[in-house]
Amino acid sequence: MNIVLWVIAGLLAAAFLGAGVMKLRQPKEKLAASGMTWTEDFSAAAVKGVGAVELLGAIGLILPAALDVAPILVPLAATGLALAMIGAMVVHVRRKELATIAPSVVLFLLSAIVAWGRFGPYSF
Repeated sequence: MNIVLWVIAGLLAAAFLGAGVMKLRQPKEKLAASGMTWTEDFSAAAVKGVGAVELLGAIGLILPAALDVAPILVPLAATGLALAMIGAMVVHVRRKELATIAPSVVLFLLSAIVAWGRFGPYSF
């Protein structure tokens, strides 16, 4: 199970790293034009904030355990990312974008699994 949690954490880290860097580097207008229409409801600073949270969460999923420095940060990062995905699901539901909610649900479930495993029976 430890290997499964590492694999899930690695996949989550890659997904959130890519999403976070994209939100930090591109203007919100370009993000909206590429299909992230939810950005229209938020300020540019808020979109950058979401990107920063995703980037820090991605780092927190891997680095603390890999370096054996404060490994408690891994389940905390997973919990934070799960909460961020709940927020994303709320935004999509409010905007009636039900077709785009699936990735948020999958990322939420995977983050919750890592949080459960690393807080519980498979902690470091």
